[in-house]
Amino acid sequence: MPDTHSDTASAIVAGIRRWIECESPSHDRAALLQMADMLLTDARNMGLQTTARDIGMETGPLLHIHNRAAGDDRPGIMILAHYDTVHPVGTLEKNPCRIEEDRFYGPGTYDMKAGTWLALTALGTLAQPGSSALPIDFVIVPDEEVGSHASRAHIEDFARQARYVLVCEPARADGGRCVTARKGTGFIYVSTQGRPAHAGVQHQKGRNAIQEMAHQILALQAMTDYERGITVSVGVIEGGTTSNVVPEHCRIETDFRIPDPEAGDILRARVEQMKAVDPDVKLSVEFILNRPPMPRTEGTAALLARAQEYASAAGFDLEEAPMTGGGSDANFTAALGLPTLDGLGADGDGAHTLWEHILVSTLPARLDFWKKMLHALD
Repeated sequence: MPDTHSDTASAIVAGIRRWIECESPSHDRAALLQMADMLLTDARNMGLQTTARDIGMETGPLLHIHNRAAGDDRPGIMILAHYDTVHPVGTLEKNPCRIEEDRFYGPGTYDMKAGTWLALTALGTLAQPGSSALPIDFVIVPDEEVGSHASRAHIEDFARQARYVLVCEPARADGGRCVTARKGTGFIYVSTQGRPAHAGVQHQKGRNAIQEMAHQILALQAMTDYERGITVSVGVIEGGTTSNVVPEHCRIETDFRIPDPEAGDILRARVEQMKAVDPDVKLSVEFILNRPPMPRTEGTAALLARAQEYASAAGFDLEEAPMTGGGSDANFTAALGLPTLDGLGADGDGAHTLWEHILVSTLPARLDFWKKMLHALD
């Protein structure tokens, strides 16, 4: 007898491979346009309705793919994904598409073209209006990996018209678990301005901006509170001109993660109270919350229970991961109060690395899960 499971997995891999081989890094508009065209063409060939929305000349278009009947304005299911990757064009030469045992390798396989392919293919079986219990809007953005700055307002507009949000980010690497809570993410930018001087002749007249920044770096790092779930990490520093000049300027970029809005308020207050140690050095501080925390709500818990039923019917257990420190566009929809389930994409590992891969054997069940959920969720 033919191995239909193996045949299905091979067909899925072939579909995903086409997308992986169309590299689409966040900062390459031409590559993004090519990937967007492939997505729209595939969706139209499935009989789905499509719209491309220009959201700026620095990125690709935001894609809206749906099965809504004319005049059907009911709150429905919003599927959310992104088609940009962190990998520059040419990464395929270092991490080519290939299968080794159960692993299908390639840049963007796991994060997140495979999950997007699964969701779109499932939606394609429900292209006719009325074939799903609720209308379905699939929103695919071009800039998630760089903060979703151009697409955020559009994501939130679609979310306000939705009942549920399902996000195609990859399943957690420790068993394919889904995500119900994420930390909020943000940045702290600090600049110091001192006074330049000749480091050998007039050292005493200088005010060292890097020395001042050293105090501020230690203060920021000390704001990490593992028990409270707050992390602060200074990741970039730049300053000075040459070694024989007392540096006039220094600047750092700092990443922070917070588990809830209250933790954000605590951290913001501490940052805004920062003062220069040297009174002759000017200190400037900017606190930016990029993605609000994604809380685990009762609505999300109820949505998870429904999803677990569909997963069970598809032949696997959908388990829940603990809160993750990584952010996604799910943070935006959850912050609006929408029941949001994330990490529903492909099972695998190695996001943002040259060993990024998905597990081929899990793909047929994951596709069946998406088909069942999109058809029946009401």
